[in-house]
Amino acid sequence: MTRPPLIIRNRPSPNFDARAAGISVKILLLHYTGMDSAEAACARLCDRHAKVSSHYLVDEAGMITRLVPEGKRAWHAGVSSWRGETDINSVSIGIEIHNPGHELGYPPFPDAQMKAVIALCQDILSRHQIAPAGVLAHSDVAPGRKIDPGEKFDWARLHAAGIGHWVAPEPITAGPSLRLGDKGDGVLALQRALAAYGYGLDQTGCFDQRTMDVVAAFQRHFRPERVDGVADVSTIETLRRLNDALPAGGSL
Repeated sequence: MTRPPLIIRNRPSPNFDARAAGISVKILLLHYTGMDSAEAACARLCDRHAKVSSHYLVDEAGMITRLVPEGKRAWHAGVSSWRGETDINSVSIGIEIHNPGHELGYPPFPDAQMKAVIALCQDILSRHQIAPAGVLAHSDVAPGRKIDPGEKFDWARLHAAGIGHWVAPEPITAGPSLRLGDKGDGVLALQRALAAYGYGLDQTGCFDQRTMDVVAAFQRHFRPERVDGVADVSTIETLRRLNDALPAGGSL
């Protein structure tokens, strides 16, 4: 069935440059604004002195604003990595979703906004060869530095609409876990599994702060019921099933 055309307003941002030569778009990266209002977020994304931008902004009522053409490199990811790629801005399209964020109360994402995000994602995916596992959170590519769009964002709803990679999270139960300070083969296997999915993580066998940050980022996206950076049975099993469900050759 043909989708109706999106209603998108344009407010050009000066904050962009050329994508790196020979690189195609592989990631659709979702953020929240973390500001009081969508209007304030839009003004910042269009402020040449702020040196930040995204391709699109979706406000709480579902209004979509195009800020940077998809063919250009918007400045939204910052210091980040995924599957060894560190110029995430060159390989991604960024969507800012207005939400005040964790520091300002972190309300739920309204239904009208989620519908608009889904429609926009579907539209973008119809034009770009982005694998389901290439639909990512800002926190996935910048664990420990970013936590958006956060655990209240409904990734399962996106997946039901054909967007992103998802399995139902394994229920939380009592059992052994790995946590900060642990060492050994179990930690090494966890780190290898997280790196295999795409997270930037050295495989040291030591559950250090970086490993805890990556586990928390994974939980925010894929096991949001409890985000604590502890690799419990639920977290590890959900990760295993996600990796098992990837197509041969990885997530991108």
